Amino acid sequence: MQRSTKVTLAAVLFSSVLAACGGSSASEPVVIPDTVGLEVHAVSGLKFDASSYTATAGDIEVAYVNEDSIRHTLVVVEGDTKVGSFELKVNKSGDVDLGTINLPAGNYVLLCTVPGHQNMKADLTVK
Repeated sequence: MQRSTKVTLAAVLFSSVLAACGGSSASEPVVIPDTVGLEVHAVSGLKFDASSYTATAGDIEVAYVNEDSIRHTLVVVEGDTKVGSFELKVNKSGDVDLGTINLPAGNYVLLCTVPGHQNMKADLTVK
């Protein structure tokens, strides 16, 4: 076999492997369960999708959606104290983390605890 034939054959095989591994470059839509009582999105610019949120007191299922390309966390703070061990983590765009937290009526703050993300905070009013 001549060298040019080997290179052409290798190129065809490589293209076939790439096509077989392909798939769509479009991301899957994010599906949030109907049971979620609070949905928070991390968006580009080191911020949440809203500056304030509301939820109903009791067990609150929280969905944290990453629409950014970097890692984020979500914790709930009352005063200067983190509430319980609740923490959601999303590592890359399209990630969703779900968790449940029990909160009585009151005012809280949502924070991202990743160093340098101190601007990621929002008010949470629980009624």
